Amino acid sequence: MAIKITDDCINCDACISECPNNAIYEPDEEWSMADGTALDDDTKHEPLSDEFYYIVADKCTECKGFHDEPQCAAVCPVDCCVPDENHVETEEELLAKKAKLHGE
Repeated sequence: MAIKITDDCINCDACISECPNNAIYEPDEEWSMADGTALDDDTKHEPLSDEFYYIVADKCTECKGFHDEPQCAAVCPVDCCVPDENHVETEEELLAKKAKLHGE
């Protein structure tokens, strides 16, 4: 299951540097699959939020293969990084996504 950032986000910037997949973006920032990954798809996509930080579910692996827990949730001072019930994936699927994102 991917992680999402709720509208309780205070835009503190604590999470963005913790993400090993570069899946977290600032409010109103365009994103692409190539940002910080081994993928070649640099197609720019519209921001998913213009008010608070957001996580691109297709890039989120819950930090599987890197850490024991999602680092965004571990550092969030207002506990707004929570499981995204709309993007449920098995550990095997998350590890496969990690391998794809990092060219492994």
